Amino acid sequence: MTKSDDGADETFDAGVALFSPGAANDPEPVYQHLREQCPVSAAAGMFGDNTWYLSRYEDIAWAMRHPEVFSSSAEAVKIGQEHPLIPLQVDPPDHAQFRRLLDPEFSPRRMAELEPEVRALTIELIEKFADADGCDFHTEFATPLPSTVFLRLLGLPLSDVHKFMQWRDDTVRPRGKTQEEQVERRHAAASAITRYLEDGLDAKRADPADDLLTRIVHGSVNGRPLTRDEQLGICHLQLIAGLDTVTATLDCMVAYLAQHPERRHALIANPELVDKAVEELLRTETPVQVVPRVLAQDFELRGEKMQKGEHVVFVIGAADTDPAEFEDAATVRFDRAANRHLAFGGGPHRCLGSHLARMELRVALVEFHRRIPDYELLPDSVINYSAGIRQADHLPLRFTRSS
Repeated sequence: MTKSDDGADETFDAGVALFSPGAANDPEPVYQHLREQCPVSAAAGMFGDNTWYLSRYEDIAWAMRHPEVFSSSAEAVKIGQEHPLIPLQVDPPDHAQFRRLLDPEFSPRRMAELEPEVRALTIELIEKFADADGCDFHTEFATPLPSTVFLRLLGLPLSDVHKFMQWRDDTVRPRGKTQEEQVERRHAAASAITRYLEDGLDAKRADPADDLLTRIVHGSVNGRPLTRDEQLGICHLQLIAGLDTVTATLDCMVAYLAQHPERRHALIANPELVDKAVEELLRTETPVQVVPRVLAQDFELRGEKMQKGEHVVFVIGAADTDPAEFEDAATVRFDRAANRHLAFGGGPHRCLGSHLARMELRVALVEFHRRIPDYELLPDSVINYSAGIRQADHLPLRFTRSS
């Protein structure tokens, strides 16, 4: 049961609505209902506990800046991990020491150095299908591009990419008829990742290389070496995040551009718009729909009393299309001047890899449209997106060539 702004009770389960079949394909009606009718909504959580859903930009932006209330600790989300996912699941003040270690690895300067390699890989992937009649964008481009980039960055063998993909899917979108089966699959994937990373870290200690895994092995915080649990927590998070969210974002962006040729043509005609286009599509097609937290203290918001230990879900997708924050919020505008979207989060836990993601997205859109400016979704194709992180199950494109 939830309350609308006028105090009237109504039957609406935010969790069921957000994760219902088809909601990820067209989430805006749910987002709008949440924002307008029950911006602070209570529902049963995965295991029967009380979970709160926040959907307005103002509330979520504030909550992200206050981890002393809305904690990102390991209790916020459990994906089978055997150690906290660092720095995501470490709150301030300890959080800062890990960001000081990792931020330089993903800085704008480091991304500028990496960009030529990413561009070369992007062109190589496009050339594999550019002369064909079409492609499955998800399988042939959106998945291999960020996966290859990130595995090279970490220093892990590309030959194991299918293994990593399976672990990623078993963690982020596990299959199973029951909740228990899904939990078991997550735990099995987490254990396999831990064993793999243990061996990888040992190999890098014995034979160092110029890669992120080596620098993590030899990393230190506050003048002391990282513990093995800290090393594993950092690597585990990097592996899952680096192999999933950019793929989902590319799916969302290109699916939109395939269905809105006027916006695509505007981007092709004015390639200098690409940075703003990336930001606007991150806002309107927000791939990470929800972000979990746990209450570190009792708190009252919009008249609703939330208790310490209860779970909270920030509905990022709803915040990013909130008309109270964004003028003409429902319209995609590549000339939008101010765009403070929350697709990368906010506050101290703002996404570590945001500069890498932006660079990959910008390079991908520029190079794909340079080679393949005209395309559409394959007629009669039905594309389904996963809930939580909106990744397409497939994305068949047909290239339409001018005569």
